[in-house]
Amino acid sequence: MKGRFLMVKIMIVEDDLKMREIILENIVKWGFQGTYVQDFNNVFDDFAKYEPHLVLMDINLTTYDGFYWCSKIREVSKVPIIFISSRNTNMDIIMAVNMGGDDFIQKPFSLDVLMAKINALLRRTYNYTNDFLSIIEHKGAVLNLKDSTVLFKDKKLELTKNEFKILYTLMKDKGNIVSRDMIMRALWEDESFVDDNTLTVNINRLRKKLEDLGLIDYIQTKKGQGYVIL
Repeated sequence: MKGRFLMVKIMIVEDDLKMREIILENIVKWGFQGTYVQDFNNVFDDFAKYEPHLVLMDINLTTYDGFYWCSKIREVSKVPIIFISSRNTNMDIIMAVNMGGDDFIQKPFSLDVLMAKINALLRRTYNYTNDFLSIIEHKGAVLNLKDSTVLFKDKKLELTKNEFKILYTLMKDKGNIVSRDMIMRALWEDESFVDDNTLTVNINRLRKKLEDLGLIDYIQTKKGQGYVIL
């Protein structure tokens, strides 16, 4: 249904310049937002920053193929992925499904068929499950809002409820100083008992976990003001 998903963002991972521009133009005509990847060594980083609701993924790409990037995305998100490829063997289709793909369309394809598949997949995914992408990324660190984990350079750690809430509060307001009172109020929303000493303990534990991942000085203290992630 044209215009139904006005806020939906679609990311195109396609190394054929003409093809991706045609797809993007058609997506925009349907009222969606869209972008395409240009650096195929950093597909996951682009995904985390753009936070799309659907991905169109070519299989044959430079450096790493679409199966690889699909598996990386599946580590943090259930966002729907449609593979687009000139390859059409049964093994390719099986691989696409096994790696976490939701649909497969063979080149050359009709744009009308592609849009029908996109709309159908969006309806199935979001109307019934409301399972939108739930990650925040900053400087390579990916916070998964679904399972309270933080991922950095292929290393993943679980966070406690308070650690997660603190990191989420700071990351969503990155670049701005967040006062201790604001963080404690955020923790109190979940009915957690948090006083000044408890907050200090949680901040220190969170910093230690981030350092174990390789994120040194990720959370900075602004004396007398609070904390900031730059």
